[in-house]
Amino acid sequence: MELVREGQAIRSYNEAGEKIAEITFPVTADANVVDANHTFVSPELRGQGAAGQLLDRLVEEMDKEGKKIKATCPYVVRKFEEEPEKYNHINVDAK
Repeated sequence: MELVREGQAIRSYNEAGEKIAEITFPVTADANVVDANHTFVSPELRGQGAAGQLLDRLVEEMDKEGKKIKATCPYVVRKFEEEPEKYNHINVDAK
């Protein structure tokens, strides 16, 4: 799956140019924090790890930019809770 950064989103498109996966992350009031607020994966990709690929790319991008992630998307919240050892360094709400 090819992932493309478009502003405050990372997306994937099929051959017809239709969006098949997306994670959005607008900047918050703190310019060093983004809000992972929405994840979408089309039905034909579900169960294949596409959402995890989106989140991993977001973490990679924010690591490069020196930013933290506030999770409000239910999927991202769950992943941050399930794998704190992987995400605590970037999770703004990590204790």
